[in-house]
Amino acid sequence: MCEQFVAHSERPFRIDELFPFIEKLEQFGIAGFGWGAAWLAGQDGPGCLVSHRDLRAFRDDPGRERVGRNQTTSLLVHLRRPSRMSTLTMADTQPFDDPAGRFAFSHNGDLRDYRARRRELQAAGRIHGRADTEVGERWLEDAWQPGLLVGNLLADLHRAFGGQANLALLSPDGSADHYAGNGENRVFTFQLGSIEIASTGIYSLDRSLFRFVAPTARSRGLVRLGSTAHLG
Repeated sequence: MCEQFVAHSERPFRIDELFPFIEKLEQFGIAGFGWGAAWLAGQDGPGCLVSHRDLRAFRDDPGRERVGRNQTTSLLVHLRRPSRMSTLTMADTQPFDDPAGRFAFSHNGDLRDYRARRRELQAAGRIHGRADTEVGERWLEDAWQPGLLVGNLLADLHRAFGGQANLALLSPDGSADHYAGNGENRVFTFQLGSIEIASTGIYSLDRSLFRFVAPTARSRGLVRLGSTAHLG
């Protein structure tokens, strides 16, 4: 029951430009139990993804000020409200970083059929937390191939596990993708200034995201279930 979004702009922007949006997404959504972000940091080398995670709410994390000072062109933010409170651990806090640096990944909803695969991964020593999202992350690590369309890969992940699942992925080339697979929390696209965004709603079966969270948004759209919004 988390909230998440990806953002992209052709011009670099400071991450704290989006802090008002993040604050309202956490306030009006079902979040506040940890948060994390991943962003493209070109100054650290071509195609370098950097991340930050904290068990506190976005509003309570003093580390957010350091994150906000960074400039980027592509960003992924995850605001957490786990379905199972027993997973409130750093190992389960999103987004997840691919060990090979190929992507950062986060998930909103529930992957229904993850338990059998989790047992296999746990036996192989590849599971560190308790949540279903980590199983999706390991699936992506194994399925990733150069040249694959991210939208197709995220749709394959959803088909593999089922359930209500929005899936967000940030790549080192600066592209950002948000797959819409959660009928209880739809994904919307819009612009805030020069920044393109694909974001979950606020678990409201209407467009209240634009009333309470992003009233100045332009170019508003709804991502069809089973489709992926691609930015960048």
